[in-house]
Amino acid sequence: MAMSEVDDRRVQMVRRFNQIFEATPTRLTRAPGRVNLIGEHTDYNEGFVLPAAIDRAAWIVARLRDDRQLRVHAIHYDASAELNLDQLQPGQVHGWPAYIAGMADYLQQAGHALRGADLLIDGDVPEGAGLSSSAALEVATGATLLSLAGIELDRIGLAQAGQQTEHNYIHVNSGIMDQLISAVGKQHHALLIDCRDYSAQPIPLRPDAQLVVCNSKVSRELAGSGYNTRRAECDEAVQLLQAVLPAIKTLRDVSPEQLAQHADLLPPVILKRARHVVSENARVLASAAALRGGDLVRFGALMNEAHRSYRDDFEASVPPIEVLVSAALSVGGVYGSRLTGGGWGGCTVSLVDGGAVERFSSTVATMFEHEIGYTPDIYACVASEGVSVTPLEGGTGR
Repeated sequence: MAMSEVDDRRVQMVRRFNQIFEATPTRLTRAPGRVNLIGEHTDYNEGFVLPAAIDRAAWIVARLRDDRQLRVHAIHYDASAELNLDQLQPGQVHGWPAYIAGMADYLQQAGHALRGADLLIDGDVPEGAGLSSSAALEVATGATLLSLAGIELDRIGLAQAGQQTEHNYIHVNSGIMDQLISAVGKQHHALLIDCRDYSAQPIPLRPDAQLVVCNSKVSRELAGSGYNTRRAECDEAVQLLQAVLPAIKTLRDVSPEQLAQHADLLPPVILKRARHVVSENARVLASAAALRGGDLVRFGALMNEAHRSYRDDFEASVPPIEVLVSAALSVGGVYGSRLTGGGWGGCTVSLVDGGAVERFSSTVATMFEHEIGYTPDIYACVASEGVSVTPLEGGTGR
């Protein structure tokens, strides 16, 4: 996002905060959404992922209060909520305020002495599109509350609190990738993240190629999709394989050769799920190597292979997504295209030669509208920095 756009958003949000809370905010927080280049459903299997933070984000302006209340207003919903920091527990808050409550709850459980605050929330990460609008909100909330309380930003702790929020307040058994990339993203880079130890290696993205996201507008709520079912199926595969591979903890520990050798231990559906995760881990590592070497053709081929695995073995695609991928691959200058995110809708990500982006956008939009009946949202993404908190001038300093 250009600096002028940041300034415009800051001015607009400060003005709205003044109107709602009759006070001046002292903090501006930005936490990005993300696009996952490759590595789906590998994170909760303690495997490897290759996401990039993007130039769409959750934004919060905030100030301290003198009591233990969190007063929150969400511009997108034009709705408010009030939470007590001493009365937070899963099951008592629903909808978007649950993300706020969960982050405050788990940061406090981690030993952080939070303080009451007024928060105004906005953002431009599309919801239900597989670009992690929820993780961006979680990370932005946590970073804001820590900053207001004078506590040093703990990026790994933020990601862990976000994952706990998803598990216990939102009831999605997610991995940690989405929150981690929102917290530690690096401009002009993807990050190769090891979801076992949370280590992250920056992988440069060539400036002559563009990441283009196509939103099918098929919204999927992960709690109601096949997400939790797939996680259970991966766990079942591990339990069955432990009979002959007792040292394994997750599918991360299983090689393609081991899975092939012991395939007879798994029911057909469970074998397919395991085959996707095991092969996907190998693809992520190969993709990082390809990008390090500037080999976009190899990287694109791995994207395409990953999509076929996600569609056929994990069965997480839907017809509008298939139209987007097929349309993308019909355009010259496209290296690869695949479903990104949790599955069952949302977005595709394509790697497109910089000179072909305009042609790509018009061709994909036309083909999708012809097949599906409406136009998708298409936007080129720039890899961005992770969460940041900026003091605002003119506040009371609180």
